[in-house]
Amino acid sequence: MADNANPTSPDNLKPEHLRALYQVSTWINSTLDFDDALDNAMNAIMEVTKAQRGFLMSADVETGEMKVLVAQGIEGNTIESEGYSTTIVNQVVETQEPLLTNNAQFDERFNAGQSIIMRGLRAILAAPMLVQDRLIGVVYVDTSMKAGTFRPDDLSLLQAVSGLAARAIENARLYAVALEKGRLEQELRMAHDIQQNLLPSELPESPHYDIAPYWQAAREVAGDFYDAFTMDDESIGTVMADVSDKGAPAALFMAVARTLLRSNAHAGLDPVEAMSRTNDLIMLDAENSGMFVTMYYSRFQDNGFSQHVNGGHNPPIFYQHKTGKVSLMPTGGRALGWFPNNPLKEITITLEPGDAIIYYTDGLSEAENPRAEPYGEERLMRVVSQIGDKSAKQLMDEILHDVDVFSEGEPPFDDMTMLIVRYNG
Repeated sequence: MADNANPTSPDNLKPEHLRALYQVSTWINSTLDFDDALDNAMNAIMEVTKAQRGFLMSADVETGEMKVLVAQGIEGNTIESEGYSTTIVNQVVETQEPLLTNNAQFDERFNAGQSIIMRGLRAILAAPMLVQDRLIGVVYVDTSMKAGTFRPDDLSLLQAVSGLAARAIENARLYAVALEKGRLEQELRMAHDIQQNLLPSELPESPHYDIAPYWQAAREVAGDFYDAFTMDDESIGTVMADVSDKGAPAALFMAVARTLLRSNAHAGLDPVEAMSRTNDLIMLDAENSGMFVTMYYSRFQDNGFSQHVNGGHNPPIFYQHKTGKVSLMPTGGRALGWFPNNPLKEITITLEPGDAIIYYTDGLSEAENPRAEPYGEERLMRVVSQIGDKSAKQLMDEILHDVDVFSEGEPPFDDMTMLIVRYNG
């Protein structure tokens, strides 16, 4: 009894309808590339119902706007000009119930809309495509006054096919989402690998300097990076930088910036010229990408003499061992890749034994606790003043521990990178 009460039950379908439904089910379920399957399904519906025109529309996931996927007896891009019963389609969308009329011209439910009159439409069948009560689209067929009428079993067939089509469209959407997710995950893995390869596998070895790095991405891929390398004259170059973007594009942009600065540094250019050349070359790539990079470049000699150039980055903290004084190094310059003729300036410092410079990105200074209070440079400087006489690694660990205590378990929202250079004498 329950089956007979169900309009989509096979008991309500004639043999030709059952054959059509079986064919449609086979076509739709055999492939995720469903364009041909839906086209064949529409052909089968029109052949069995003897409809003159028909189309299948899907609803946009975000806007709900209807888009034609399949059209028979009518071109998809001319549906609006040829006319169809928007009144009936809208009613099916609103009620999510199927609809059959064999007297569209005089059916009081529709007040003979303009498209019904203009096309001389007599019989109209429409059914919603639903997945778990969510509208996926509408299947619609119609015929003119002279072509005949539709039967209740035609409506049963249309309902059954609309359910199959809805699941096919939803499966294809989920499949496309899965493919895109896989592509993005692959892109993120590639970007992560690029970044790992960018970070120095070995730090410069020198009896004169103690160097400790820290790098932690807030997500799969970071926008921060650091570098440390030895040049031909045995001087040491260090870089702290932050790319404006994230993901694979940022990782590739980072690779370009790192390679350019290293090349210019190894070419023997002084720090300002190396940064200026890097800025000008980055401009060629940044013009289309819209990305830029803040960068701090330092060069250290064995005797403690050091040169520093800031390209719009957070000013490092300078710890002076003899006096215990802690201060921010001067700001200066603009981010690289932003403007030509970057007003970069060099400052020089002659380090004394025990002096240290702490480079960092804003992910550290702007780390927040659950009350949205930032860690801040003042607290960082206070910690450095208390433990600045420790080794670079110990100083690094103490700073990170203090940030962790301050954050009270709040996860970082930005990448966190540090590089500490301590002069041994």
